[in-house]
Amino acid sequence: MKYRIMTVIGVLIFSFAFSNASEIDSSKEIVIETEPVEEVELTSEEKTLALYESFSLKNSTMPELSVFEKAIKGYQKLDEAGKVRNSLLTVVDFDLSSTKKRMWILNMDTEEVEYNTYVAHGKNTGAEFATKFSNTVNSLQSSLGFYVTGETYFGKNGLSLFIDGMEKKFNSNARKRYVVIHGADYAEPQFIDRLGRLGRSYGCPAVPNTVAKDLIHKIKGKSVVYIHRSNDKYLETSTFLNS
Repeated sequence: MKYRIMTVIGVLIFSFAFSNASEIDSSKEIVIETEPVEEVELTSEEKTLALYESFSLKNSTMPELSVFEKAIKGYQKLDEAGKVRNSLLTVVDFDLSSTKKRMWILNMDTEEVEYNTYVAHGKNTGAEFATKFSNTVNSLQSSLGFYVTGETYFGKNGLSLFIDGMEKKFNSNARKRYVVIHGADYAEPQFIDRLGRLGRSYGCPAVPNTVAKDLIHKIKGKSVVYIHRSNDKYLETSTFLNS
């Protein structure tokens, strides 16, 4: 009997001690120390690649990455200089045949492709492909590089949009030459069916009449236009593409 009482008392003391310890432990705040996470700053190239991938996920068509990278580089420089008021970026890839939809209008805010359409090049720039370029008045050739869109006017081609060339060696005479964006029947895909290529302008990046009005109104007012060609002279000396 004595041993039974002692056993019961021992169990009660152990239970009391355990319950108090549990209450004390449960009242304590558990602090877990973790190593701080270091934020890694992306390079400009990595940021551009991430942007391209984001655009590509939302859209079924995009310019080639190498062309996009160049367009973004110039866009950012113009934006930093305070020359951009309209966040649309127009990219024309004259590496492509005129039978392809080689103009893209990219919305830099929503990452949506607003337009992917045909665009003609100058009469003396080439037939199906654009190969020769000039900044000279009456050359009837297209001009490469970065432009900022200006105001609209009505001319012999209907609603037209001035584009001001930003590069002295390559497109600074655009306004003097009346190199503008306008609609044209020879930029319609039906023209390709008849001739095997688009028709040609006097140097203007002419677009199909069916989209011209809306397209022009979207990009007017200080948006960026980049006309690209894998032309060594331009790629190696453009101040927008080279530091």
